[in-house]
Amino acid sequence: MPRSRASFQRSPGHPLAGATVLQIIPELDTGGAERTAVDVAAGLAEVGARALVASEGGRLVGELQSRGGEWVPFPARTKNPLSMLLNVRRLARIAHDEKVSIIHARSRAPAWVGLGAARTLDIPFVTTFHGSYSGASAPKRLYNSVMARGDLVIANSNYTARLIEGLYPSAKPRIRVIHRGTDLSRFAPSAIEPGRVDALRKAWGVGPHERIVLLGARLTQWKGQSVLIEAASLLRESGLDDVAFVLAGDPQGRDGYVAELDRLIAAKGLQGIVRRVGHCSDMAAAFLAASAVAVPSTEPEAFGRAAVEAQALGTPVVVSDLGAVPETVLAPPSEPASSRTGWRVPAGDAPALAAALAEALGLGASARAAMALRARAHVERHFSLERMVAATLDTYIALLRPPPEGG
Repeated sequence: MPRSRASFQRSPGHPLAGATVLQIIPELDTGGAERTAVDVAAGLAEVGARALVASEGGRLVGELQSRGGEWVPFPARTKNPLSMLLNVRRLARIAHDEKVSIIHARSRAPAWVGLGAARTLDIPFVTTFHGSYSGASAPKRLYNSVMARGDLVIANSNYTARLIEGLYPSAKPRIRVIHRGTDLSRFAPSAIEPGRVDALRKAWGVGPHERIVLLGARLTQWKGQSVLIEAASLLRESGLDDVAFVLAGDPQGRDGYVAELDRLIAAKGLQGIVRRVGHCSDMAAAFLAASAVAVPSTEPEAFGRAAVEAQALGTPVVVSDLGAVPETVLAPPSEPASSRTGWRVPAGDAPALAAALAEALGLGASARAAMALRARAHVERHFSLERMVAATLDTYIALLRPPPEGG
């Protein structure tokens, strides 16, 4: 059953035309990895390649198919060792029959299946680290190590790449950093009707005279909601009284943490000033509605999606100088103040967060407009969907080139 690593029939045009790439992921529900799989599938279809995605399904299946990808129903979510062994044979059969040229895994359990199938068929295997994987025990480190076993290993940030290098030094020459891409056509001021912003302000109970500081993230302790509440208290004490601090996020069953936040809001006398508004389904309008966006995470994040989307809309951002998020924001001391697209502050430092938010809110019209232009240009250069897809396709092309003579 093994085949040559370049056995597909290339059509004229793009180097991948005529190739078949199979991505495997547990399910196609909403999430960064799932969204990226669909976007890459669409990019493959655009250049004349076949884009298969093996998964247990989910709400993104329809979009995948409408954008030229093909869904392969597959029990990819299982972590049962026996089921995973059976899945290796199933996936190898599918890949053989569909003349798959590359298998690309985006999660650990499916990666073990994908690795087994790729080695069975002698075809290239790619992995993507969409986040950082901790491994306190030897069995857990072994389980996680599959993500570093790709012929090429994609990291979604420089921060993630450094983590991979530290845990799996032998993977260093195979790592490629490809930042997550944002659909900048959606996150553009011209794409958002004023009515969408007005509807959110009304739903959140924000008065016409009030500005918004937004933290858009699920309600979990490490996202830093409590740090923003402390900063809001400091700003109020300093005399700032025309700002609503909006916590937009789903608690996802964390009732104890929600109660803790409510107690902190009450203790600081911030009822009506700090508002929990639940899940927001229109984050583009939310970021545009905000006068400043806070990303005060207290633990490292593997990427900085909220910061990128806010900058795309020209909204000033203040982020924790931690993990991958600082990669997305230009700020002193690594950049001159004239290049600033936001602020970086120490994680968990409420006074520093308050000071940066005060500076962001105090920008004059000209300074704010200039920063908005810089921020938009910054994300267009580095974090566009087109850039991410093109870089991923280049990774595939590199694997499909014939080896040099004598190699």
